[in-house]
Amino acid sequence: MSADRMSPINGKSAAKRLVWGAPQNHISWAYMKELRENHPCMMFECNPYVEVYQFRDNLYGIFNQNCDGAGDVWMWLTVGPEKCLLVDTAYGLGDSKGVVDQITGGKEIIVVNTHDHFDHAFGNCRFGRAYCHEALVPLLQAQDEHMWDYLFDKDGNNRWLQFDRKDLPQFKPYEIIGVPDGYTWDLGGGYEIELINSNGHGGPGAAMYLDKKNKILFAGDNICSDVSGCGSVSFPIENCSLYKYRECVKKLVARIDEIDYIFPEHFMVNLESCMLYDVLEALDSVLADPEHNYDYIVTSVSGNGGPARSRYFKYIKGFSTMAYGIVDKEPETVPAAVRTRGK
Repeated sequence: MSADRMSPINGKSAAKRLVWGAPQNHISWAYMKELRENHPCMMFECNPYVEVYQFRDNLYGIFNQNCDGAGDVWMWLTVGPEKCLLVDTAYGLGDSKGVVDQITGGKEIIVVNTHDHFDHAFGNCRFGRAYCHEALVPLLQAQDEHMWDYLFDKDGNNRWLQFDRKDLPQFKPYEIIGVPDGYTWDLGGGYEIELINSNGHGGPGAAMYLDKKNKILFAGDNICSDVSGCGSVSFPIENCSLYKYRECVKKLVARIDEIDYIFPEHFMVNLESCMLYDVLEALDSVLADPEHNYDYIVTSVSGNGGPARSRYFKYIKGFSTMAYGIVDKEPETVPAAVRTRGK
């Protein structure tokens, strides 16, 4: 183990880590090591790459190692009386639909996306249909059969995670249905899950999902025990992605009686909803003076010799950090499937 990397986690997944990107923080890594090495999980012959953990009577976390060097990712499966709802589909490595069918007994699956990034939506095509916020539709429509190519070098070798390439999906177009903020799905008997447009990480079409019965908020990547990358700051402030995310958190705080727990898509989960107050406090502080109200800054230069890039970090009290950039204008949101071509 090198001094700047995490010790290996001996989980049950058949995929094996080759290379990490940026190291995760110590608390997140300790949590995942304890969970994966010492707590029971379900494994499925149809997909040896995922580990399934049960967090409620009807809530399952489907844990996927990230196929590139970023943080490992959760898919969240809520089983209702008549239908089930799956939040995100990871890279689609292995038969993810087969796992869901075995857990639910073959109930109808409603697939939704928090955003279009590689590790959250590249498995959509395994299910034939996916719902999302309406602004996310064109980003998902950019997906094609080449979006997994970057996971392999020019000789066809795995770059970050060792797995059999044939276990990735064979891409085929699928139905993408955009819905507005506040749209709800009924899983039977009035069991409702609501889409909440979040902005921030993932851009204008990013969304969270609120299970109104379990009072659980599936928060996407805007809340993370490692680093919450919640967008950028540009001027005027009211037009920037960080401000728009702040508006979402403000509304969530106003609805705090409807939320007991937060389940992010990475690392630590089952977070108490009172932390939303601390997230809002950190956002308010940053937006009051983005150029000075940060706790530390990291400046890096891209591997292709591009300009130095500064990333600002603000502590969320009692939790982790949020990261943001300061830009002249909001960058255009580029579909994740297109971004893979530059990796």
